[in-house]
Amino acid sequence: MRVRIPWYPAPMKTLPDFSHETSIGGLIAGVDEAGRGPWAGPVVAAAVILDPDDIPGGLNDSKKLSEAKREALYDVILEKAVAVGIAEGSLAEIERRNILHASLDAMAAAIAKLDPQPSFVLIDGNKAPALPMPFETLVKGDGRSLSIAAASIIAKVTRDRLMRKLGADFPEYDWGSNKGYGTRAHQEALALYGVTQHHRRGFAPIHKMLIES
Repeated sequence: MRVRIPWYPAPMKTLPDFSHETSIGGLIAGVDEAGRGPWAGPVVAAAVILDPDDIPGGLNDSKKLSEAKREALYDVILEKAVAVGIAEGSLAEIERRNILHASLDAMAAAIAKLDPQPSFVLIDGNKAPALPMPFETLVKGDGRSLSIAAASIIAKVTRDRLMRKLGADFPEYDWGSNKGYGTRAHQEALALYGVTQHHRRGFAPIHKMLIES
C-alpha cells in the first residue's frame, strides 16, 4: 500500500546569511544603494567586504532596522569589515544620467574604493554596473546576503546623515525626518516655498511643479 507522506513547505528564510559568500569563496563584496526614490538629495552606494570570522551580529536589510540600530551597526561594520567603500551619485549626475545610471555609477565607484579589491561582487537588485570582476545580482539581496545587508546599512546611514545636514539649512522641508521622500510635509513645503537646488528636477512631481509655476 502506498503511504502518503504529508508535504510541508520549507520555512521561508527571514534573515540574511553568509551562504552565498561561502559558496563562492574568496573576498566577496556586498553592494547596495540608498535614496533612489526621494525627491531631493543624492543617491548613496556602499560596498562592504565582511570578515567571515568576525561578522557583526544583528545585520539585516536596513529598512527592517530602527534608526538607532542602524547607527550602532554602522560603527561596528566600519570597525570589523575587511573593507568599506562609499560613493555618492550627485544631483547633477542624477539629472544628467537619470537615477538608475547614477545609482549604478555610484555602486561602481564604491567598489573601486575597496582596498583590497574583491574577487567577486554581490549586488542588490537586478541591474549591475560594468565591473572588472565577476558579479551576481540578487533581487532583495539585502534580506538574503549578510554582505549586502551590511552595505545597505552603510549606504542608508550615510545618506540619512547627509539629509539631516541639508535639512538644517532647509528646515521647512523636514528632510531630517523624511530624508527627501515625498511625504505630506514635504509636499506642503514645496507648495509654500518652491523647489530648491537640492530637488531632483527631473522627477515627475518636481518637474510638474516647475512647469506649472
